[in-house]
Amino acid sequence: MSQGQKDTIIHLVAGGTAGTVGAVVTCPLEVVKTRLQSSTAFLTPPRIEHNSTTNASSELLRPEQRRKLSTTILRNRSQPQIMAISHCGISSTSTKSMSIIQCLRHIVQNEGPRALFKGLGPNLVGVAPSRAIYFCTYSETKNFLNKLGLVQPDSPQVHIMSAASAGFVSSTLTNPIWFVKTRLQLDYNSKVKMTVRQCIERVYASGGIAAFYKGITASYFGICETMIHFVIYEFIKSKLIERQNERTPDTTKSSRDFLEFMMAGAVSKTVASCIAYPHEVARTRLREEGNKYNTFWQTLHTVWKEEGRPGLYRGLATQLVRQIPNTAILMATYEAVVYVLTRRFNSKSNEFYDF
Repeated sequence: MSQGQKDTIIHLVAGGTAGTVGAVVTCPLEVVKTRLQSSTAFLTPPRIEHNSTTNASSELLRPEQRRKLSTTILRNRSQPQIMAISHCGISSTSTKSMSIIQCLRHIVQNEGPRALFKGLGPNLVGVAPSRAIYFCTYSETKNFLNKLGLVQPDSPQVHIMSAASAGFVSSTLTNPIWFVKTRLQLDYNSKVKMTVRQCIERVYASGGIAAFYKGITASYFGICETMIHFVIYEFIKSKLIERQNERTPDTTKSSRDFLEFMMAGAVSKTVASCIAYPHEVARTRLREEGNKYNTFWQTLHTVWKEEGRPGLYRGLATQLVRQIPNTAILMATYEAVVYVLTRRFNSKSNEFYDF
């Protein structure tokens, strides 16, 4: 096996392993974030009671009704809300600010502990190939551009183009998986759980194969977040490697070195998330049931018009709380796996592998 093939396999394994570990650890926060981004944020499906002289019947609020109520209550508010709906129809509403812990408790109390891991199946199915494709594409593109000689090797331009290529390829190939994951996380039914198969059949019946690519445009716009993230990360990483080389003459890595890479990943992802966050809200809205949100820019305009600027940043706090440990775990696991596999299969290279 050639050295190039070994490098490709190392990046595939490292990317898949890192993505899987991060997804499992932070899944509950992912569910909370998706719920907050949706137009029916933390609305459990209440029942409307119809009293008549002959009989009484009840029915669940349709997604459109929950969305209309949520938009009215959450206009110009950035905190997660919970609605109190009377037993006799929708006669009154009240709101109460909730912390992330309260949101998690709300899900557990109304839907059970397993609801915190809704969408984990598709997430695990998608995260390994997604991260593997991403990191492998990033590494291959970076090596190609460095050898091409059109731009300075390992320059910010190389990192930007590599991140853009990796994001485009990964988003295109794995969007159907993330679409199903989002739909499952937005399933508020606590009694009848929607399975992955039921979700796929339902989506396919409503719009065919194209329905699984709703929100893909928002994902493409989200590539800028990844580009910002990796440019900052590569810069911090290069400075850390310089300090590590000055601090220790040998190439053996300590726990402190891995901790520094975790911090670099967390800082870079936090900055990138704050800058490009609105595309996440638009992507979640586009993946909801219903026809209110159709295109990326139309979705952003609708959210801005109905909910104001806070609506574009709903769930940002949860996103940051989730992304910091997730990215730190992701980058540190990736670097650790690459380091171990490189030392194992390439004894001539003792340096920290540069992706």
